[in-house]
This record gives sequence, C-alpha cells and structure tokens, in this order.
Amino acid sequence: MLHVRGRVLTGPGDDDVRDELWVLDGRITFSRPTGDHDVTEIEGWALPGLVDVHCHVGLDAHGAVDEATSEKQALTERDIGALLLRDAGSPADTRWIDDREDLPRIIRAGRHIARTKRYIRNYAHEIEPADLVAYVRQEARRGDGWVKLVGDWLDRNTGDLSACWPSGAVQDAIAEAHRHGARVTAHCFAEESLAPLVEAGIDCVEHATGLTDDLIPLFTERGVAIVPTLVNIATFPAIAAGGEAKFPRWADHMRRLHERRYETVRSAYEAGIPVYAGTDAGGGLAHGLVAQEVAELVAAGLPARAALNAASWGAREWLGRPGIDEGVSADLVVYEADPRDDVRVLGAPRRIVLRGKVVG
Repeated sequence: MLHVRGRVLTGPGDDDVRDELWVLDGRITFSRPTGDHDVTEIEGWALPGLVDVHCHVGLDAHGAVDEATSEKQALTERDIGALLLRDAGSPADTRWIDDREDLPRIIRAGRHIARTKRYIRNYAHEIEPADLVAYVRQEARRGDGWVKLVGDWLDRNTGDLSACWPSGAVQDAIAEAHRHGARVTAHCFAEESLAPLVEAGIDCVEHATGLTDDLIPLFTERGVAIVPTLVNIATFPAIAAGGEAKFPRWADHMRRLHERRYETVRSAYEAGIPVYAGTDAGGGLAHGLVAQEVAELVAAGLPARAALNAASWGAREWLGRPGIDEGVSADLVVYEADPRDDVRVLGAPRRIVLRGKVVG
C-alpha cells in the first residue's frame, strides 16, 4: 500500500487540494484502508500523471520503428511523468504496449492520412480525395477515438504551404469519423487550411501556427481545440534554412509563422480556445519533452496554472480519462514543490506511480 501525503492536487484551483491519499490494489482511495498493510510513504506535491496530447510512439524520422525502439520511447515518456499519451498518428502497431503495466497508457489516432506526395515519406496513407472517406472510416476503427488528417503541406507546384483537401471531401470525411464515434484532428501550419476544416466540423487542430485574429472567433464558436506543439515550432527556422534554396517563399512563410508563435497561442488562450500540451515527439524530436512544452506555454503568455492544466487535469478530462478521484487507477507524479507556482518543477519528478506501482 502507498500513502501519499503533503499536497494532493486534484485540480488547478486553490480549493482543489487534499492532504493525503492511499493506493490499495492499484487504486486511489481517500479513506485510510483498514487492516494490516505494508506501507510505502511518499511525500510531496502529487498530480495526476502528465499528458502529452501529441506524440508518436513507434515512429522516428524515417517511419515505423521496431518494438525495442518503441519501448524506449514509451519509457522515456514515463520517466518524465507523462503517463497518458495521445499518439497523433503512427504507422506502427503499438497495441502490445497495452499489455505492459510498466508503460504509459496510449490513445491512438491510427495512421496519418495525407494527400499523395504531400507529407513525410513512410508516415501516412497517401491518397486522393475520392478515397478520403474510406480511409477515415478505416482509421476510426483502428484508433482509440481519434483520426489524424494532414491538413496542409508544402505544395511543390506553388512553392508554399497549401491546403491538401477540397472542403467537400473533408466535410464528408469528418462526418464519417463522427458516425464511428471518433474525433478528428489535423496537422495544420498554414492560414488557408483552417477555416474549411473548422467549418467541416473538425474537433482539434495540431500546431495551428496559421491561426489569425480573424479566424479566432470561428474556433471559439465551434469549440475547436488547438495543440500548439511549441517545442516543435521552435525548429521552424532550421527547417526553413534547409529548404530555402528550392522553396524561398515557403521558407519565408515558415519563419513568419515561427516569429508570431507566442502571440498566436496567447491570443487563442485569451479568446477562450482550449489549448492543450503536446510535443510532436517521435518524428524529428526526442521523447520526454512535455515539461519543456508546458514551460513554452508559459513563455507564450499562459498563466502557470493554465499551462499546467493543459498537460494535466484539463488534458485528461478532454481525453475522457480520470485524474485523481476515488477508486480510479493510481497514475501519479509527485514533486518536491508546487508546480502551479513554477512549472519548471515538472522537469524533476520525485516519484512516479503508474497503475499503483512506483516506477520512478
């Protein structure tokens, strides 16, 4: 049995605090268990396990990876306290992870769905609009309640970012996903791809660097969330430099999106758009970056508690997973100080409890 004491944070507010909890048979209780038990004491500031709502287990810069590499990626996430992951697209079958009690829980979006030759090689199903509904149906059945589209990418004909799908095809595809009980999200860097996706009923937009003041009311009205992946957007200048010789217009566009990234996220948050913490780890980025992403949200202008909520209580509620409640699985991270006051604390967890067992 575990006894966690000090401060147990059940939410971001001042009143969302308990002095202690117990873990018995892998589950949380706020009532001290009766009987004789061997007790392990853990003291500090306890949160529900952190959430990276945009990462890719089973994927690296070249495509699908083997199980040993996937395991290492999942362990890296676990060891920073990210115990719930939304895998926002992967060509690898990682269902075997669900049988491992020592690895994080994963919510999958199936494999990316992209336009032919309009995404990273070996990542996505690359198709044409006439097949979009069928592939969305397939990935809705394959995933865990999410489907991932590639909404825009470099168009070599124009030399810049452009939308990948006609609005009618997207509307039919999103409706099909919803019929199968799946939410839809999309990779979007550019401005022009956003309005058609939101008007078609999309649930979330990844990156959303093209979100401008004139688009914000549409997002707010439709309740569309964004996942800014700021640790990924930080790489835009280097990416632009690498492609500038062939696509100078695209490179300039990427730099401008990067330059206004903090303003974009701050404006979205202040307008009431739901913002969640995701890193885009697993492609070109290492895993285990959720603490840095929360710090980036603070740098963008979110209050510390709002940034923490984006990777903790709020993210879990959005994904339909429990936080710290009576009777739920004990997935906890414990820190030496209050991360609501200083999110840098997230980079150094004192104890990590997954499915009721101390794993770090």
